[in-house]
Amino acid sequence: MSNQKKLILIADDDADYLFQLESMVKTLGFEVITADGQQNAEQLLEKVKPDLAIFDLMMETEDSGFLLAYKARKKYPEMPIIIASAATAETGYSFDMHNNHDSDWIKADLYLEKGIRSDQLHREINKLLKL
Repeated sequence: MSNQKKLILIADDDADYLFQLESMVKTLGFEVITADGQQNAEQLLEKVKPDLAIFDLMMETEDSGFLLAYKARKKYPEMPIIIASAATAETGYSFDMHNNHDSDWIKADLYLEKGIRSDQLHREINKLLKL
C-alpha cells in the first residue's frame, strides 16, 4: 500500500506550527487532517481513524498530548502516536520512551522535540507505519 493512502492526524494549538507540520507531512506524500487542540482532536477521532497521529504535548493543558494519546490508544490500540513538543526547551523536562516508567504512562510510540527535520520525520513515520 502506498503512503498516499495513509492518513495522519496532527493536533497542535499553535496555528503556525500546525500549518508548518501539515505542509511538511503533505509534502512527504501523506494525507493530513488537523485539529487545533485536544478537544477538536477527540471529536475527529470519534469520526475518523487515522493511520498515525502526531500530538503536541501542551495544548489546552500542560499534558493535553498525553491525555489525547491515552484516549486515542484506548480507541485505536494499533495506531502509532508521536508526541511532538518543545517542552524540554521550555521546561527542562524530558521523556524517554525506552524507559519503562515513562513508557508505562505515556501512551505514545515516539517523543520528538519540535524543530524536527523533514527527512527525520519521514523516517520515523515510515518506521512506525512499517512502510
